[in-house]
This record gives sequence, structure tokens and C-alpha cells, in this order.
Amino acid sequence: VALAAAAVAFDLRSRRVPNVLTFGAAAVAVVIQGLNGGWPGVAASVLGWLAGAALFFPLFALGGMGAGDVKLLAAFGAWLGPVGALWTGLIGALAGGVMAVVFALTRGYLRTALQNVGGMLRLWRIAGIRPVEGLTLESTASVRLPYALPLAVGALATLLSR
Repeated sequence: VALAAAAVAFDLRSRRVPNVLTFGAAAVAVVIQGLNGGWPGVAASVLGWLAGAALFFPLFALGGMGAGDVKLLAAFGAWLGPVGALWTGLIGALAGGVMAVVFALTRGYLRTALQNVGGMLRLWRIAGIRPVEGLTLESTASVRLPYALPLAVGALATLLSR
């Protein structure tokens, strides 16, 4: 819960999730899981970190997500284990989709966003999956959402479902 709150606060304020928070939280998780569960706890924590990092890494590689968001999901995975990382990512993606639609609606951007998605899918069908110029985080015109918020929703929902 503390990790979620801190990540959301940083992301809302600066649109960044600091490495000291993500790597620090993951390191503490490995230690705590090791103290509570021995080597199996350490293994579950490390596997959770890897699952979280692997789940969102493709989105980062395509320029659609920041590295801090990938590391944040990995840190949640270190606390929640590999299955928890997958649920956090899935619920976070759903919450992020809802947030993106609300954001686009309130800013009059929905039509453009849907056209961008359609264009991206057409390009991918023809040229293969790769970053699309103008639709990555490197583009100054691209919309940036504080993705720590939906990831926090995913982590808290996963935690509460246990």
C-alpha cells in the first residue's frame, strides 16, 4: 500500500516513478519474503519481479510505456509473487484503459485517440509490430498518463482478493 501511494504521488507530480522507489521496494520485498518464507519466499519474490518486468516490457520497447511503470509492476510482483504480478498487470491494464477513455473524453481527444489506434494497428498489420513515429512517449505531442495510478488499483485489488 505504501509503495502504491508513493508511486502515485511521484507520478502525478512529476510523471516519473523513481528507481530508488521501485528497486528499493523490490529489494525490501525479497528480504521480507525471504525472512517469512525462506528460500521459497525469495524465489517467489524474484519470480514475481521477473513476471512483472516481462509483462510490460514489450509496451516499453514499443515506446508506449515508461520504464518506471515497468519497474513499478516488477516491484509489485516482488511483493505479490508471479501470479500476483500477472493479476496486477491485468487489472492495471483494465483500469488504465478506463482512465485513458475518461481522459480522452474530458479533453476532446477520443476521436483522435481512436484514429491513432486504428492507424497503428493498420501499420502493424502491414509492416510488423514496431514503434510508430509520433505515437511514442518520445513524441512531444503524445499524451502521457500517470500509469502508476491504474497499477496501484491493480495491486490493491490483487492484494484485497487474497
